[in-house]
Amino acid sequence: MKIKQALVSFSLFLFLYHCTTTSAQSPAQAPSKNQAQPPSKHQAQTPAKAPSQPLAEPPSQVPLVQAPPHRAIAAPTNITKILDKAAGFSVFIRLLKSTQVIIQIENQLNVSNTLTIFAPTNGAFSSLKAGTLNSLSTEQKVQLVQYHVLPSFVALANFQTLSNPVRTQASNTYDFPLNIITEDKWVNISTGLVNTSISSTVYTDNQLAIYKVEKVLLPLGIFAPRPKPPAPAPTPLKNKTETSSSSSSSSSSSTLDSPVGAVEASNGLSLTRNGMVNIGVAGVAIIFLFGQSKFY
Repeated sequence: MKIKQALVSFSLFLFLYHCTTTSAQSPAQAPSKNQAQPPSKHQAQTPAKAPSQPLAEPPSQVPLVQAPPHRAIAAPTNITKILDKAAGFSVFIRLLKSTQVIIQIENQLNVSNTLTIFAPTNGAFSSLKAGTLNSLSTEQKVQLVQYHVLPSFVALANFQTLSNPVRTQASNTYDFPLNIITEDKWVNISTGLVNTSISSTVYTDNQLAIYKVEKVLLPLGIFAPRPKPPAPAPTPLKNKTETSSSSSSSSSSSTLDSPVGAVEASNGLSLTRNGMVNIGVAGVAIIFLFGQSKFY
């Protein structure tokens, strides 16, 4: 029994001895970084810096009050683009470009002028006699295109307010007359050689109107020129002698025509006759007296 107690005590003693020697041999744990370290000698001499102020943020590029959007500048009206988009006007587009009338028209639109254009379709040009366009001079082609342009904007409902003949951009109304007659919703156009009507509206705004026509408007001044009206003949100048003689004769005739002049003329004739009679009587008396003196 005593031996068992001695063995237990010895075993406990060995266990405690082993634990103490193990803890004595393990290194000491390093201090953590979070623990405050004593300031060094150099740090103690340097004064502490003041905390820096936060930097200001750069200005935002977004304004506080949004400016109203800029009004877009209206682009000039592109007539050829309008006709090309509508389709079926390639011949008329080619004429507009080759004669440079398109430049004139667009310049007028850019300065706020108003225009109305009658645009013939390709079918309208194909119905012309072969070689019609090729037989025209450059000036005549320009006049032909200008004949399809009115120098003002005319809405479809306002054609009835026009006075015939309607003036176009092709010179005067004698060589290039254009008559427009409205009938209900129809607008009929007559050139003296061609009669047609507006079939549809291609484009319209407050400045420009383009209407589709199924025939080319042929003006009289190109395809059936009329003789110019004769100018009034100038009044011939009279010579002074002719003027004086005519004035004297006219005055005498007017004098005779008047009652007073007739009386004066008759008195003059009677006086002349009386004078002749008196002279005759005096002559007979002288001859009689001369004969009596010789007799005695």
